[in-house]
Order: sequence, then structure tokens, then C-alpha cells
Amino acid sequence: MKELNIEAKIENLKIVNDFLSECFEDAGCSMKMMMQLELVTEELFANVCNYAYDDAIGMICIGAEAKDGMLSLTFTDSGKPYDPLKKEDPDITLSAEDRPIGGLGVFMVKNIMDDVSYEYKDGKNILTVKKKIG
Repeated sequence: MKELNIEAKIENLKIVNDFLSECFEDAGCSMKMMMQLELVTEELFANVCNYAYDDAIGMICIGAEAKDGMLSLTFTDSGKPYDPLKKEDPDITLSAEDRPIGGLGVFMVKNIMDDVSYEYKDGKNILTVKKKIG
């Protein structure tokens, strides 16, 4: 598994994208898949930057592994415990004005990826997303 440890600051998004783009290319991902994975990465990285550490700046470890035709991305932080998968999916039949704020990004991630899992272990949030390589 390739890993990048970086401060969870939105200004570091380009470094994260560059790191993962190389991982995606090495794994043989299609252009469509790379664009989807970039969107997922931006959403999950931004959530850690904006919510995990309140006003402090913490670290995030992003891991990427291609194995058995599946690409796995792992986002690990030591911010406050939060399982994004417990949040109820937004009602996308409502207009944007009538829908409560929040949850749309994680909903999108769950729909793009083939598998999404969360665990809190040893004081760390660990969110893993997987997609069949294609």
C-alpha cells in the first residue's frame, strides 16, 4: 500500500490529488474512474479538513492499494470520532432549497464506490472506500 501523511489543510488538496493520480494510473484505472475517484477524494479529504479537528490542524493518512482487481483508498485521521455512514442519506427528491444541509457528499461517495466502510480503532477514524478497477 502506498501512503501519504499530510496535514489536513484544504491547501494540500493538490498534493493529495497528485499522489493519488499516480496511484490510479499505476493501477490501470480508466479516465472515467480516475475522475470519479478524484471527486470522492476531494469530498472525503475536505470533510476531514473541515470537521475532524475543529479549529486545530491535524494529520491525515491516505492509503491506496490495488489488489485483486479492486482499488482501495483509506482515509485515516485522529480527529473526533465520526462515522459518516450513520448519517441518513439525503432525500434527493426534494429541491435543494427544501433539503437540509449536509450529507450529499457522503451520499455521492456511497453511490460512486462499490464498498464503503468505517471503523474507529486506536483513537483513529478509518474510512475505506473500494472500487472495481475499470
